[in-house]
Amino acid sequence: MDCLFCKIISGEIPSKKVYEDETVYAFYDIAPMAPVHVLIIPKQHLSSINDVTPENSAVIAHIYEVAAQLAKELGIAESGYRVVSNCGADAGQTVFHLHFHLLGGSKLKVEMC
Repeated sequence: MDCLFCKIISGEIPSKKVYEDETVYAFYDIAPMAPVHVLIIPKQHLSSINDVTPENSAVIAHIYEVAAQLAKELGIAESGYRVVSNCGADAGQTVFHLHFHLLGGSKLKVEMC
């Protein structure tokens, strides 16, 4: 498979890891859009939210649990943060491996477009 995030998970491509367990991997985005910009990805390759099923949906709940934990550890839980997942090219998804952006550390724009 020629997936950038799968290569990051396997260690073929270096990353600045923030968190890892048996289900997810989290690392700092190389082009941050906020003072804190972490990507949280499932280790299982899912192309997008469209691949979430009743059989694998527990990973999504776990990703949100990890996001809340990281927000506390990174000092953005109290001031506020955003968790975003783009689904498809028209929404801005550029890597087709399901991932969630954890953004915070400054006042974020309210506008979505």
